[in-house]
Amino acid sequence: MDVALLRARLGGTVPPAPAEAIAAPAASDDAMDLVRRPLVPAAVLVAVVQGPAPGVLLTKRTSHLAKHAGQVAFPGGRIEPDDPSPEAAALREAQEEVGLDPACAEVLGRLPDYVTGTGFRVSPVLALLPPGLDLRPAPDEVEAVFQLPLAVLLDPEAPQRRRAEFLGRVREFWVWPHPEHYVWGATAAILVNLAHRLREGGAGTAGVAAA
Repeated sequence: MDVALLRARLGGTVPPAPAEAIAAPAASDDAMDLVRRPLVPAAVLVAVVQGPAPGVLLTKRTSHLAKHAGQVAFPGGRIEPDDPSPEAAALREAQEEVGLDPACAEVLGRLPDYVTGTGFRVSPVLALLPPGLDLRPAPDEVEAVFQLPLAVLLDPEAPQRRRAEFLGRVREFWVWPHPEHYVWGATAAILVNLAHRLREGGAGTAGVAAA
């Protein structure tokens, strides 16, 4: 998939993802009873790193955090009152968490909002990053920075659907395969939605060259 096609898929207008693509879309019935308190607005940076072996940028959070400790996540966090937009919040958080220079990110749009069981309404901000960035994780927040290969993301057989009981009923969630990390929950659901957008109209798995 070349960069022009990648930009078109991430930034263009595409049909909504199917209902099964994400566990709790913000406007769904599942979201309505998923959290029993006011939602906290948040934003994450869903960034595709270009290069011969392109991938989606992910982090593993440190084990001592109060929320989402040890979990795989996109760079991101709550939207602060002085953030002018979800895009600004996602870029600010990425700079704080992994040392990403906001000027290096080509922001292309958003995926639909997602509600998490921990009480956040997450806006996924789509972006492209150049290869070879020197990312430096903040040791108090991020244990590791890695990528989920785009080839895995584009494989419709890769994600697995699982079930668990939460708040009195059985709910389904997604898990993506990775040799070292357990990619699940909101992050996995957003990845399913991203994969749907990238595959819309048919997508190959060839390397994404730098622009």
